[in-house]
Amino acid sequence: MQIQELVLHKAEEYLASGKVDRVLAWKKGETFYDNSPAIFTKDNLNGFVYNEFCAPNLSKYLVNESKKEGKILVFLKPCDTYSFNQLVSEHRIDREKIVVIGLECQGMLDEKKIYNLGFKRIEKVEDGLDNIIITADGQQVQIKREELLSVKCVDCKSKEFAVADETIVVNEMKQPDKNSRFSVVSELEKMTEEERFKFWQNELSKCIRCNACRNVCPACTCTHCVFDNNKSGIAGKANSDSFEEKLYHIIRAYHVAGRCTDCGECSRVCPESIPLHLINRKFIKDINDNYGEFQAGKTVSEHNPLVDYTKGDCEPKEMVGK
Repeated sequence: MQIQELVLHKAEEYLASGKVDRVLAWKKGETFYDNSPAIFTKDNLNGFVYNEFCAPNLSKYLVNESKKEGKILVFLKPCDTYSFNQLVSEHRIDREKIVVIGLECQGMLDEKKIYNLGFKRIEKVEDGLDNIIITADGQQVQIKREELLSVKCVDCKSKEFAVADETIVVNEMKQPDKNSRFSVVSELEKMTEEERFKFWQNELSKCIRCNACRNVCPACTCTHCVFDNNKSGIAGKANSDSFEEKLYHIIRAYHVAGRCTDCGECSRVCPESIPLHLINRKFIKDINDNYGEFQAGKTVSEHNPLVDYTKGDCEPKEMVGK
């Protein structure tokens, strides 16, 4: 039985038994890649899907869903479970109302990379684990999976479930190379200050202030956001100058520092393909280097290196020049 069938069967099983009232999963869109988060009930499982284009992290949707009556079943990929734990730690979701099913994930695919192959008409995309089989323009081709991975999956942090009441794993998930996660950040650190400034100025100048990164981020769950406050002076959508375009992303990065689980959703949804996850990943690397290795969401805890003081913490002067 294929994993999609197993996932659907599990949803049907929980709904039929009355253990949950609804299921949070993905619904098939109009195109082969357009799968989106959706709520399913016993009477309506139309469009239920789980495949290589179910990239959205569902954990944030539980902030509102767990406030409703009854229990909910949610399907989470390994990286999503860290966001879930972090939200539980921050008392943003009610763990008692939620059943977590951990799902196998071999890495989600990026439809932009598929279209960039030059096909005029794509009929079907099939998951062959190591290779992706694409039927397009009257032919069938195989492309290595790693060449089509979503930006958030290129340097996956872990294939381990941080939390799961049950798991559905059909094929072995290979643990990623831990050294590769911060490789791009390390390359940026090797640049001169002028080179880094030029790099980020070029990237952030593309920002259209659509707020997609903020809206999708599991660490951004404030009821009222400073960027929506017209009296803040920074609520404007359009960038009035080159400073404002940087201000938005730097403020957001500082707001989620120590809480960002590195799920990569910000970069995935960015319509301008800005590698926003690299800003957060730089913060994560600095925390690891200066306060000891820490992974937000690995466990349910109210503490992190930025709010816990120890005598071994580095002094501000140690950060100068980094």
